[in-house]
Amino acid sequence: MLKKQRIDKVLSSIGYGTRKEIKEYLKRGYITVNGEVIKQGKTHVNPYEDVIKVNDEEINYREFVYIMLNKPGGVISATYDNLHETVVDLLEDEFRVFEPFPVGRLDKDTEGLLIITNDGKLSHEVLSPKKHVPKTYYAHIDGYVRDEHVKKFKEGVYIDEDYKTLPADLRVLETGDTSKIEVTIYEGKFHQVKRMFKAIGMEVVYLKRIQMGRLKIDETLELGQYREITKEEIEILKDRD
Repeated sequence: MLKKQRIDKVLSSIGYGTRKEIKEYLKRGYITVNGEVIKQGKTHVNPYEDVIKVNDEEINYREFVYIMLNKPGGVISATYDNLHETVVDLLEDEFRVFEPFPVGRLDKDTEGLLIITNDGKLSHEVLSPKKHVPKTYYAHIDGYVRDEHVKKFKEGVYIDEDYKTLPADLRVLETGDTSKIEVTIYEGKFHQVKRMFKAIGMEVVYLKRIQMGRLKIDETLELGQYREITKEEIEILKDRD
């Protein structure tokens, strides 16, 4: 955890303005630390312990933000794109100022659980291939999904000539012309769920991620809605047991 930092850096990092704007606030005496008016941007403070106020409003400092998004289709998992709307575009300015990024990605047409944060360490822990963090999806499949397919997924399937996936847990919720299933995978290859079904001669027509590790999507979130993740949920996301 960072300790002493320049006051202008602290305030700019949480959206109180540019360094130039904050310099003007300081000049006008709008900023106090522990009751004392501060005039110099180079003044060092401890944002976790000092009482910092801007125009008599106490700031709530934090280094990281953690957001759960119910990603809608048609939006790409990126921080910026000059052609398409991104998941970061869905966030309010109060979160974008932290320069967050999606933890992994969901295909443009895939919906569901996406974590957005500026915590690189957490992102690495979740995405590291060595961790094998399980990811669960709900899907509609064009065709009859049967027990034989469950067995194939349990054995792993070849999605390339020379690559066989790790065993996956396929659960059939409803079988028919369009089957409804849940599948848990333990790696994150490009378009993996779609490619696994293609390997057994079927097509995914709808896909939604509903769980990462033990963290489940908040079902009260409508498509495109998001909320901050609680401390307990962050620990759940980190937990490998």
